[in-house]
Amino acid sequence: MKNGILAIALEKGLSGEGLSRDEALEFTALPDSRVYDMLSVTGRVVRTHKGMEVNLCAIVNAKSGLCKEDCSFCAQSVKYSTGVKEYPFLQGEAIVNAAKEAGKNHAREFSIVASGSRIEKESDIKILSDAIESMKEEAGVERCASLGMIGATALKKLKDSGLQSYHHNLETSRAFFPNICTTHNYDDDVNVVKTAKSLGLHVCSGGIFGLGETWQDRASLAMLLRELDVDSVPINFLNPRPGTPLADFKNLTPVTCLKIIALFRLMLPLKDIVVCGGRQVNLRGLQALIFAAGANGMMIGNYLTTPGANPEDDRQMLADLGLSPKGL
Repeated sequence: MKNGILAIALEKGLSGEGLSRDEALEFTALPDSRVYDMLSVTGRVVRTHKGMEVNLCAIVNAKSGLCKEDCSFCAQSVKYSTGVKEYPFLQGEAIVNAAKEAGKNHAREFSIVASGSRIEKESDIKILSDAIESMKEEAGVERCASLGMIGATALKKLKDSGLQSYHHNLETSRAFFPNICTTHNYDDDVNVVKTAKSLGLHVCSGGIFGLGETWQDRASLAMLLRELDVDSVPINFLNPRPGTPLADFKNLTPVTCLKIIALFRLMLPLKDIVVCGGRQVNLRGLQALIFAAGANGMMIGNYLTTPGANPEDDRQMLADLGLSPKGL
């Protein structure tokens, strides 16, 4: 297969050019029995561009539940009866303490996540600004936030307070998006990414997989993220939540998850690829292979509404692989 797709993927991955959408689809169409051949390619690409260090990130669910959006995978929507815990914004001290704990667990980046379509109340922005300033002085982590479709004025105020990164997922392709959310338009999300980029923030944007999307949808999302020039791509795998429309969706296998990571690494060879929600449930015993598949980042600790792995276990996994957490 001198000129086959594996050779093309290796050449374009190592050069930093990345695969085209069609080439990526040809790569992921390889049978599951070829997965180790695929990982031999992605492993070389990720180590060439990202070395042996892994970005660890952590989050705090700073405002939970009561979201008016109808995203079909989300337990925090008021549209569904999920039993999720509901509470208003945490106070700044609680946020900062969570950031400090994340830093102790070797997280490089810490994100303040709030439910809802957007956070723009002056009182909430004040809590966030104060917390970000305190994090800058006390926590020793990169400061990130995920606050929905926030406006440019509020986002700039947070940047001026010390915010370094902004996270806003596009979730899936433009074509598939109406199947999972009807309460806002896809361009609303795209514009948030553009706004954050225009303000000079490090932008983290990716998606969630296992919603019923096709490989074409996955490749289309990767292509758009490349066009938007995002800095980091979080990869989430659906962990079906009782009460949501996708409660019975279980259509991912560990190998499919690895191939999804590979697709994003090969289409975006120079970007950070971070595996986040749904890792334990979907990858099971193959979790360590995410770093051969192309990931150079991983979320540690708890997720928004579900528990995560013990951070010590994750650090041990990295040590066993000869990898180490990346510092600031």
